[in-house]
Amino acid sequence: MPNSQTALIEAVGVNLDFPLYHTSGRSLKKTLVNTVTRRMAEDDRNRVVVRALRDISFVLKPGDRLGLIGSNGAGKTTLLRTLAGIYEPVTGSIRVQGSLNALLDPHLGMNVNLTGRENIMLRGLSAGLNNKDIEQLEADVRLFADMDEFINLPVRIYSAGMIIRLGFALATAIRPQVLLMDEWFLAGDANFMERARTRLEEMVRGAEILVLSTHNTDALLDWCTRLIWMEQGRIVREGPTEDILSEYLGHPVTRRELGKQNGPRQADEGRK
Repeated sequence: MPNSQTALIEAVGVNLDFPLYHTSGRSLKKTLVNTVTRRMAEDDRNRVVVRALRDISFVLKPGDRLGLIGSNGAGKTTLLRTLAGIYEPVTGSIRVQGSLNALLDPHLGMNVNLTGRENIMLRGLSAGLNNKDIEQLEADVRLFADMDEFINLPVRIYSAGMIIRLGFALATAIRPQVLLMDEWFLAGDANFMERARTRLEEMVRGAEILVLSTHNTDALLDWCTRLIWMEQGRIVREGPTEDILSEYLGHPVTRRELGKQNGPRQADEGRK
């Protein structure tokens, strides 16, 4: 469905806390807050909380390709989920304009008790598609996922591979203005990803704004124009991809001159 809005992401002073339950004892709370990590604190309701995100601010406009880097637990996926509306900030604000698709989890938005066809229909309805467009969506997903024989059966009986194919096909069938992507979609079975790579690259190129969280240096260099380096839920550095990635990895990194955009080829674990 066409969207007349100009794509935009605006995050202003975003803070997000996760409460920890079963920590009501005063001595336990004091120990956690004082010794475990700087990300532990007490909120105004005397709950121990993890400070998942702290003072996150940035603006993205059409043409921006943002990569999120940082060690495991830095807050990259949490930020993606907050941008997608899955988590709500405690303070601060996030504004997203334009159609959005979040490639965060192969099961996201799927009801395993419904059939494959019913899940496709629900995805189409949630995207505002009419009946004709939903029929085209179903044809596209069935062809890519190669599951004609199982399309009318409940997803809960599908194999793990079938669920991944269906989830990927559904997630990439509708092309958004704003694309949020976690590194799960750059991994998986080699044969499947070889088949899926062209579809994924077309989606990335077609999006007006991309936000990608990954350790894959090839993906960052191929797809991102700027990076945000996160640690402990905060922004450490922000700037052009080559500059920030060189500082993060501890050695100079330059963008490859590509005759065509081949996308990520081999994962680099980056800095642990």
